[in-house]
Amino acid sequence: MADTLPPDRNARAGKKRGARSGKVADFRYKHAPQPDKRNHGFDSRGSGAGAVSRPRAAHDLDAIGTLRPGHSGEAYAALDLGTNNCRLLIARPSGRDFTVIDAFSRVVKLGEGLATSGRLSDKAMERTLAALAICADKLQRRNVRLARSVATEACRRAENGPDFIERVRRETGIALDIISAEEEARLAVLGCHILLEAGEGPAMIFDIGGGSTELVLVEAGGPEASRVPRILDWQSVPWGVVSLTDTVGRSEEGEAARAARYAEMRRLVSESFAPFAMRVAHAARHSDIRLLGTSGTVTTLASLYLELPSYDRKAVDGLIVPATEMRDISARLSVMTPYERSTLPCIGQDRADLVVAGCAILESILDLWPARRLGVADRGIREGILRSLMAAERRSAHSLRALQQQRSGQAGS
Repeated sequence: MADTLPPDRNARAGKKRGARSGKVADFRYKHAPQPDKRNHGFDSRGSGAGAVSRPRAAHDLDAIGTLRPGHSGEAYAALDLGTNNCRLLIARPSGRDFTVIDAFSRVVKLGEGLATSGRLSDKAMERTLAALAICADKLQRRNVRLARSVATEACRRAENGPDFIERVRRETGIALDIISAEEEARLAVLGCHILLEAGEGPAMIFDIGGGSTELVLVEAGGPEASRVPRILDWQSVPWGVVSLTDTVGRSEEGEAARAARYAEMRRLVSESFAPFAMRVAHAARHSDIRLLGTSGTVTTLASLYLELPSYDRKAVDGLIVPATEMRDISARLSVMTPYERSTLPCIGQDRADLVVAGCAILESILDLWPARRLGVADRGIREGILRSLMAAERRSAHSLRALQQQRSGQAGS
């Protein structure tokens, strides 16, 4: 696979590109003896203002290499700390799939201001620590066998990213692994590929994040939908809904200014995509190309397409939407005022100032990969982590059984 990372616009972040990647990190709880009474704006249930208490003390888990074989009822956990959101998923195996038993999602805006300062702000880190404290409490209360906690673009790029990761470990016990852009793309594909529309042509899977966007070209067709498609090419660009909004600016006075702002977003993203667009141009000319997106942008636009009064994951996850409809919705949102966007169902105040950047990124993707339809996935990195953890456990158990059978056969001969 070619290395297609774009030039890093933050010179100080260059050394972060080689951050730890591909490891399964266990979480170790090391809790303060006294609860933290500071008001972070969230209560321990994640439902409003109030004081946050750090989780209660707990014994450290064994190292991964010494874990005992799995038992019924044990759970696996995946935590994804992105530039805008902190998300946790806890699940139990169910055949070759899994059943979710607990989840958490919080808009933390960890990367707010990062594009201009190169650092994570104190307020952003406090918001994120408050959310991670809730995650640590959930992990403690569930019978979690293995967990992997990852951090993406904000921590990759921030000058103080490694220091923040250490602070998270010290205050919450969660060991975050700063993964590479390539690993992020791989996990996104693993988590949502099963929703690819049937067809024989090549497919593109993309993930619009808060600080970056990953594009992945995967092999055409495939004998079975459940098989993970082979990755043919990929690119990650440093434009997500937060980084793009912060770079272009948030001033939206007047419709002409909003249109010009949107055009500048489109220009920046398209320029970053250009090398990848040239490499996939031949595949894009196939008559049966497919496209699947996983992000808050595509699920929000899909909700508007369905005219949902409130977000409904069951209605959105797996939906196939005409690409022209997604372009039309994007164009309308781009010239609305922030207040007008905030009053729309499924957008609200949290997404009102970021959704336009997501629309600009989506339209640039549709320019380089002009599929007639767009698949929508409300799943991604967390599901990819869970599937990889469970698959590794199955392989380990299979190898152990084979070794035991071999030894049994040798003993009987």
